[in-house]
Amino acid sequence: MYYPLAISSWTQAEKDAIQRVVNSGQHTMGPEIEQFETEFAQKFGVKHAIMVNSGSSANLLAVGALIEAGALSPGDEVIVPAVSWGTSYFPLHQYGLKLVFCDINEETLNIDPNMLYELITDKTKAIFAVNLLGNPCNYVQIEELCRKHKLILLEDNCESLGAKYLGAYTGTYGTIGTFSFFFSHHLQTTEGGMVVTDDTHLMQYIKSLRSHGWVRNLEDDNDLYQKTNDPFTDNFKFVLPGYCVRSTEICAAIGREQLKKCDNIIQSRVENGQVYRRIFGDCEWCDIQKQTGMSSWFAFPFILKGPLGGKRKEVIEKLTENDIETRAVLSGNFLNQPVIKRMNYSVPFFTPNAERVDSEGFLIGNCHKPLQAKLKHVKKLIEDMI
Repeated sequence: MYYPLAISSWTQAEKDAIQRVVNSGQHTMGPEIEQFETEFAQKFGVKHAIMVNSGSSANLLAVGALIEAGALSPGDEVIVPAVSWGTSYFPLHQYGLKLVFCDINEETLNIDPNMLYELITDKTKAIFAVNLLGNPCNYVQIEELCRKHKLILLEDNCESLGAKYLGAYTGTYGTIGTFSFFFSHHLQTTEGGMVVTDDTHLMQYIKSLRSHGWVRNLEDDNDLYQKTNDPFTDNFKFVLPGYCVRSTEICAAIGREQLKKCDNIIQSRVENGQVYRRIFGDCEWCDIQKQTGMSSWFAFPFILKGPLGGKRKEVIEKLTENDIETRAVLSGNFLNQPVIKRMNYSVPFFTPNAERVDSEGFLIGNCHKPLQAKLKHVKKLIEDMI
């Protein structure tokens, strides 16, 4: 019984959208991107959505905009969870910020809000919250802390599109939120990402950084450059040290079709999540992720314990032999990654929960198709080892 980490949710509609773009002759930065941005912003209740070529680029522009706008400065401290994806951290390092690592909560696998209070110093300027594997962070505590200490809240929501906390979509709590549309994610545009914000000033920085640092895609009335109304001059004015991380019209056209069925995709993943909790919730050999709010269930993590503690290698081999794909829980404890020696960071307290995820954790996939039979099969294979 083949059980992949991800499957395509495309139908003929996505293929037709691709052909529509091919026939149009406009392949980059055209009406499909503009429409997808508008529709995405409306769907998730934000003022501005800026499409880029990946969730990693979305994180890069989120941090870059705050730096270029003067909201953050090199040397400032940003609190981050010890478990996430590498490109949650790299933009902070690349812009000269100091990463302060916080352990995760052992049940939710998100940043532990009870530890945040002890990590704040006079140099702390932001918290970068990551909604891990579809699961919302505890924003009651995090927002209260940000208000009290006047901290910027950033949200990496790349794995959690459609998740909700207290009725609001994740990715919309922070000053800036980021999304990913990679193949294994909730919306699949092949490659792609989105940056969202309600701050019009920051939106202008994000748009400029996305396209070389120029002003071409900014409104005539903007905060970065007084346009002359002469396109020959204005179209090639560079005001920021930017990048080229634009997406394509094809990816945006696919995204528009995917967005139409977003609610059904999320609902199917949620239903699979309920099955996962029911099947594995009381197992003596693993802990599973506990929901905070409504998870959109990017994937299904397992943290081995009891009779299978210390036997992850054997479990992975068993599943692989039976055509069940697995992977690590993102980067594991990022403090164990070799790249950490290149970064400016501190670890004020031990991170035992992240360490346990690193040594005992793995995950299997979720998708928009029913998975009850496959999840039961996984359970039987593993329990036959005990």
